[in-house]
Amino acid sequence: MNILTDGNFLAIMGASVATLAGIGSAIGVGIAGQAASGVVAEDPKKFGSTLILQALPGTQGIYGLLVAFIILNKIGLLGGAMATLTAAQGGFIFAASLPVGIVGLISAIHQGKVAASGIMLISKRPEEIAKAMVYAAMVETYAVLALLASFLMVNGITI
Repeated sequence: MNILTDGNFLAIMGASVATLAGIGSAIGVGIAGQAASGVVAEDPKKFGSTLILQALPGTQGIYGLLVAFIILNKIGLLGGAMATLTAAQGGFIFAASLPVGIVGLISAIHQGKVAASGIMLISKRPEEIAKAMVYAAMVETYAVLALLASFLMVNGITI
């Protein structure tokens, strides 16, 4: 049997693809952290508000990990009795992981950039943190939609 058409291999690859969102989160949190460090160097009292904005791009990695756990649980890998999947089932699971993996990867990077801009905003106008958070949360909306799409698809697959 070809490993690329093995259902179990495809499903595990799907779980791996879902975690790609973590790469975006690492990059996004890093971008925002760089901006936050500059602001805190000038005014250490702004640490709390900059930390909130820095943390926002980290959620996409959590979404990807959640979908990966759901996949691994669904196929029985976490319970020790892995199901034998057809190529179609594995392919469906792989496809279901794509929204959260790809959208999470890209949106976290862009959310980090928006959060960095928000950090610059509160460096000059600390009272505007709510506006900065709203801007960053707008990007988050699409990561949540991708999470929902992947979640519904994975749960709709019969094994």
